[in-house]
Amino acid sequence: METAEILKGKYPAKAHAAKVASFLKFTKNSTSATIYLEGQKTRLLEDNDEAQPFRQRRNFFYLSGCALPDCHLTYDIPTARLTLFIPPINPEAVIWSGLPLSPTDALSKFDVDSVLPSTSLPSYLDSLSQRHGSALLAIANHISSSTLSLNFDNFLATDVSSLQPAIDTCRVIKDPYEIASVRHANHVSTAAHIAVLHALKNVSNERELEAIFIERCLALGCKEQAYHGIFGAGTNAATLHYVHNDEDLKGKWNLLVDAAAEWRCYCADVTRTMPLSGTFNSESRGIYEAVLRMQKECLLMIKGGVLWEDVHVRAHEVAVDELLKLGILKGGTKQDLVESGISVAFFPHGLGHYLGMDTHDTGGNPNYEDKDPEFRYLRVRGKLPAGCIVTVEPGIYFCRFIIEPYLKDPEQARYINKAVLEKYWNVGGVRIEDDILVTKDGYENLTTAPKEIDEVEKLINSSSIKPLRLT
Repeated sequence: METAEILKGKYPAKAHAAKVASFLKFTKNSTSATIYLEGQKTRLLEDNDEAQPFRQRRNFFYLSGCALPDCHLTYDIPTARLTLFIPPINPEAVIWSGLPLSPTDALSKFDVDSVLPSTSLPSYLDSLSQRHGSALLAIANHISSSTLSLNFDNFLATDVSSLQPAIDTCRVIKDPYEIASVRHANHVSTAAHIAVLHALKNVSNERELEAIFIERCLALGCKEQAYHGIFGAGTNAATLHYVHNDEDLKGKWNLLVDAAAEWRCYCADVTRTMPLSGTFNSESRGIYEAVLRMQKECLLMIKGGVLWEDVHVRAHEVAVDELLKLGILKGGTKQDLVESGISVAFFPHGLGHYLGMDTHDTGGNPNYEDKDPEFRYLRVRGKLPAGCIVTVEPGIYFCRFIIEPYLKDPEQARYINKAVLEKYWNVGGVRIEDDILVTKDGYENLTTAPKEIDEVEKLINSSSIKPLRLT
């Protein structure tokens, strides 16, 4: 079924609730329990009467498909009944904000069994607690003070530690609706990346390109960005999570754009690097080709059951091979350099992460205490299951703060050709990132933004867009 047709249907909240319940039954024997979740509350800006930008709690959305504030849900495991509680009509609020979604409309819109006003939550919970042996499953710190005032004592037990890891685990493998959502977010993100390529030679500041990117996403129906975009020109691209996006482009070689749209709480995550002049110079081209090869060779390994650490190691092996060819690394065999860990100086982050409702999605089980710097920032550990979505985002960076300690360490410095390195500082950084659906025997690349050098340069140089200037 086509993406558009899938997304015309309801978000599969009941299937997700049943999946979580099944996991809990298997791990905790929670056969007579009730799941209780609260959505995000309306919160006001400090010293202000205006609401903060709203972002629904992802675990709540996973079990409801509802992105409205101030809602609650229950899922009664024995009866498989999913109930959504929405705020009742507040006549004074209607004056300012219009009529809210009614229970009837909500029942038609969301994949739930019933919709009730939130004022009925206390009596509903009380009725569930009367069942013999019933327990309540919730998430610690996600129970509001008003709910805590209710009488939970009638439940046989209240467990606030089991539900979060259960949902985190279930979110790893995506169903067709979730895959379609991420695919659509990628379609929109691709259009925005292409708009940046077309405008590249007609703007003078990073912020103009960020504005062009966001405009395309908004125009195509994605009101939210998946994360704060990175629009780093020149050496700014060597900062992995550069956030300023406000420096002039003049005199810089390349632009790194790490930005993507969010579609109905599902994220894309796309990075592209492009030459500001319209053509990569020799140093930039060499690094770009190295990173592209890193990604392509890693993709060849992707399939259900592959050990992610092995894929990550392959990226480092290719990085070493390419940096040797360019003359940046020296002083030993390829295997010597791989074992030395010198590639971490240029590729300091993990190869990728799970993707879904969060950019760095749940279930990756990272180990940030790993003593090996090559693996410390690897956000996914272990085997990739078929049905997960993972980013593959190798990079090579020329960050003085990271590289200079290696130059001061005689054991590491002997592997770096300082004279050649001097030619590459202005490359800044190159990263190429795609969103990959892992299948049983391979993968599907959900990202279609251009990345081959010929196509990238052609799009930049075929631009006829004129910059908009303020008068």
